[in-house]
Amino acid sequence: MHPPKRQLGAVSALLALVLVVSGCGGSSSAGDGSGGGDGKKSGATAIADRVEPLPGPAPEPELPVTVESADGREVTVRSAERIIPLTGSLSELVHSLGLGERVVARDVTATFEEAEKLPVVTRAHDVSAESVLSLKPTLVLAESTTGPSEAIGQIRDAGVPLLVIPPALALSDVAERIDAVAGALGVPEAGRKLKERTEKRISAARKAIPDAKKPKVAFLYLRGAASVYLLGGAKSGASSLIEAAGGVDAGKESGLKKDFTAITSEALAKAAPDVILVMSKGLDSVDGVEGLLKIPGIAETPAGLDRRIASVDDGVLLNYGPRTDKVIRSLVEQFHGGGQ
Repeated sequence: MHPPKRQLGAVSALLALVLVVSGCGGSSSAGDGSGGGDGKKSGATAIADRVEPLPGPAPEPELPVTVESADGREVTVRSAERIIPLTGSLSELVHSLGLGERVVARDVTATFEEAEKLPVVTRAHDVSAESVLSLKPTLVLAESTTGPSEAIGQIRDAGVPLLVIPPALALSDVAERIDAVAGALGVPEAGRKLKERTEKRISAARKAIPDAKKPKVAFLYLRGAASVYLLGGAKSGASSLIEAAGGVDAGKESGLKKDFTAITSEALAKAAPDVILVMSKGLDSVDGVEGLLKIPGIAETPAGLDRRIASVDDGVLLNYGPRTDKVIRSLVEQFHGGGQ
């Protein structure tokens, strides 16, 4: 959705802002998974910006339930009639469980088709407590990066159950997030079915990886208008996806132990990626592949020399949710030139 706030000084403060905006990957109005631009070996596989609810009738929540919030509180949920998920990733989970009709609002990162007509309860990418409370929610779902804290406190002070879910940073978080959301909504059986379906699809997607040398992939976070150019490290949230798609995280392998570092020619030379992975909105923000290659150091990497640029839509890349198999399939195709 979404990624946690970073601890990298002034650069991190700006990154935290843009990553909260993107909600585990950012928002995108395009929603088509494209953005490979004009690179001869780039061009993302389109991922339909819609979710797939479980088949059959919507599950009926069995409430009340008391669950543990990631911020150490116990939260009792007595009604799931009016749900407000405050990240696109959490909204995707609720809709996939078959409870989308109960969602009454969204934040700016819920870009998929089923959510697009819902009222937005964020201002300048921060939660508006007044907007949330005006919709009379019976449950609010948030992540530990959701803010500002004053707004979260105001919602809780109004007596609304607010559950904080840990952010996702790896493939192993998918099942835990499904369990957490399904448990809070009182639909554990639907959660079990969604988890089973998601795990099977991810497993099938990973079987498409060809038996070939693993390319080194550098994940870059770009926001051209804000002059944010960052290279992902071990804690960027992308490592698990890169590895699941048969690649090697170039930033992590080069010794970057944190989340992100400012792009430098030296850092890129050390990472020496064969493929550069970006979010489609980030690629657009630097005017496509041609603009990306103008960032110092990128054109000299193996990926830059060969114009191997992979991109996936912001609204789905780092969600680690029910569409993760589609992300992996897209990355396999882009990393390996069509896989099998």
